[in-house]
Amino acid sequence: MFSGTFINMLTVLIGSSIGILAGNRLPEKMHQSVTSGLGLVTLIIGTQSALGTGNIIVPLLSLVVGVIIGELLDLDGALKRLGGWLQAKFVPAHADAADARIQARLRFINGFVTSTLVFCIGPLTIIGSMQSGMSGDSRLIIIKATLDFFASMAFAASFGIGVAFSAAMILVVQGGFVIFGALTAGALAGSTATLNASPYIRELTASGGLILLAIGLLLLDIKQLRVVNYLPALVIAPLLVALASLLHIAVYPV
Repeated sequence: MFSGTFINMLTVLIGSSIGILAGNRLPEKMHQSVTSGLGLVTLIIGTQSALGTGNIIVPLLSLVVGVIIGELLDLDGALKRLGGWLQAKFVPAHADAADARIQARLRFINGFVTSTLVFCIGPLTIIGSMQSGMSGDSRLIIIKATLDFFASMAFAASFGIGVAFSAAMILVVQGGFVIFGALTAGALAGSTATLNASPYIRELTASGGLILLAIGLLLLDIKQLRVVNYLPALVIAPLLVALASLLHIAVYPV
């Protein structure tokens, strides 16, 4: 059930290692170009996911309510503090100047947070992990793992070792979706087609697509959003669909 998740973690670790080795040999301009390229791809994936909504009001409300919750809880700050703790705990300190140490810390945190968001929010993460939990079929996760292998190389070349630590968050997030899929296997038929057709998954994925758009803007250095604070939208979206169903409100226009 978790084999696809473990494979995904391994591909990110291997890809990050290759990227770190290659990144040390690349000029800063190339790092910036690689990051911008990843931003453009993220925008495309986010747009495709967001357009899958049946009613844009659902992801809109999910994002608004979700970011209010995220700001109140300061989720962005919490994930950055986790990144800082990981850097202090597991990355050896060098006898560099204070400014250099601060820059290294910020680079680690940015790599950890950005790669965690990209690897853990997309439609393949949600649908593939649930599919794995419901039927044991890990094919979608393995496809995602292959894509993450190349993405982790590019991210690590720009951001460094912090990208490798996002593998731990893959275990937490994807593992959570796998468990959720296993728990809901009786309610759904267990096929990818059924998951894609489910309004709960459809609006959850669309909300994730909007968050991916925010990540793309961040990678392109257009707008420095506190993207992590939008993550509660992934919980709010299916709850709104469930509430509409209980109140007999049609989510999708006839």
